[in-house]
Amino acid sequence: MKTKINFGAIIVYYVIAVICRYAAVKTNLLSGIENPYLVILLRGVGPALGALAAIKIFSLENPMSLKGIYKNAIVPLAVYWLLPAFLIAGTYYFVMGKFPILLMFTVLVYGLLEEIGWRGFLQEQLKSLPKFTSILIIAVLWFAWHLNFETTPSNMVFLGIIFFGSWGIGKVYSSTGSLLAVAGVHSLNNFFRNGLHDTELTLIVTLLIIWVGFIIIYNRRNKKALNPIVE
Repeated sequence: MKTKINFGAIIVYYVIAVICRYAAVKTNLLSGIENPYLVILLRGVGPALGALAAIKIFSLENPMSLKGIYKNAIVPLAVYWLLPAFLIAGTYYFVMGKFPILLMFTVLVYGLLEEIGWRGFLQEQLKSLPKFTSILIIAVLWFAWHLNFETTPSNMVFLGIIFFGSWGIGKVYSSTGSLLAVAGVHSLNNFFRNGLHDTELTLIVTLLIIWVGFIIIYNRRNKKALNPIVE
């Protein structure tokens, strides 16, 4: 039996997410905050606030979880947060001579704040729809949430990235059910704001291979544990 879509909850979620985003990037509301890392987090807090408000207002049951299918949160924390933080911080150190610890933490938490909304809430609300339709809706809303509507080639590329990101991150969420996992994957793009070069691309490809392999191996072992062969 398919779950009925609560359009009222989705509207409340999205309106709050957009208002928060608009206040953060289109007004001077955050201009008095000197801490740049706090400003980054406030720019991404809207989806989390919108999701939590919609769940509360409409008394929704939502399976959002940090650990997902794993026995505890330590596993996704180590694989999807600590591993990329270690590799990327190590690369920064060899290139720039310092560990960007606070930047690592900020980017990962920013990703979590967004993913509470886009995957933890919206993907769950739209799961009764055909996969392509769900991905398309999430991609369009996610793109529009960034409030950058110029029809430039770079924006069209960004829309394409958002679409494939919605598909890829959505697959990770469907496979793991873990917000820590999708936040880690989401954060890959935000780690490299200054562009992608050979080193960055190598890191991204390496992490994606590790993560996909980990998901496949873990899920196979989990299935075997649940369905032991009886001789």
